[in-house]
Amino acid sequence: MWKFTLKRFLIMIPQLFILSIVVFIIAQLMPGDALTGLIDPDISYEQVQMMREELGLNNPWHLQYWDWMVGIFTRFDFGRSWQFRVPVIDLIAVRAPNTIRLSLFVLIVMYAVSIPLGIISGRHDGTWKDKLITFYTYLGFGLPIMVVGLVFLFIFGFNLRWLPTGGSVAPGMYRGMGFAYTWSRFQHLILPALSIALVSTVGTVQNLRALIINMKSREFVLTVRAKGATESRLFNKHVLRNSLLPIASALGFQIAFLIGGTVLIERVFSIPGMGTLLIESITGRDFSVMIALVLLFGAATLFGSFLSDVIMMIVDPRIEID
Repeated sequence: MWKFTLKRFLIMIPQLFILSIVVFIIAQLMPGDALTGLIDPDISYEQVQMMREELGLNNPWHLQYWDWMVGIFTRFDFGRSWQFRVPVIDLIAVRAPNTIRLSLFVLIVMYAVSIPLGIISGRHDGTWKDKLITFYTYLGFGLPIMVVGLVFLFIFGFNLRWLPTGGSVAPGMYRGMGFAYTWSRFQHLILPALSIALVSTVGTVQNLRALIINMKSREFVLTVRAKGATESRLFNKHVLRNSLLPIASALGFQIAFLIGGTVLIERVFSIPGMGTLLIESITGRDFSVMIALVLLFGAATLFGSFLSDVIMMIVDPRIEID
């Protein structure tokens, strides 16, 4: 177990290294640089070139990449944001908690909804319950997250005024207010989290339904039924237990899905998170921020895949993953 975990973790290091190179090169190929749009138009061409020379923007990409990596490993310095005029690590530290809270809330809601629906649909396949849940999944597959978010925003935010329409906390609220501050945070999470969760559940529901239906027809299940086991015991001990195992392997994909979902939803609900920051850094050519965020999102996806493999090994040690 520990040997596999260490081996799987070490594989992530070259993957992150390759990802950092690819992202850095793509940023270099984009038009403009960190000074584009920030330079006074009255400054002469010679002064602009002097500024770029001082900042190392005229160096070849591999030298810029080397300086960037040295800064990360020696000083944990991801560079400086030219748009916000602060260190990148400080900017991410302010925005990251909002994205982490949203992602964790989405995961809780997603599995709290998808697992019961998948169990009901798979156990009672062919019934009206199954058809109703299947209709919901087909509807969810065809609805973009942004559209769902805009509909929720219009109905529950602007029309009914039940929930906040944007931001991460009510204006004027601060951490020292105790429960009122926490409640405001929670209210601001409901609409964006539901917008992502209700769409992202459909894949898990369909997968769990198919696994349960397939497991019910397996030979060992039929043998246990023939021996006189009750349907409840048969389903809970043999069908459901074996059907839930592959769901753990999908955790990494869910994290990758959440990354894309939070980027869109944070924009719709004006949440000051890392998704909004990524869009702002791209439009503002703030390459230091953009590279750091893409690398962090990539690391989160790789960690999700690593976590899925570890969970599968814990649940069933007989599984060997190369």
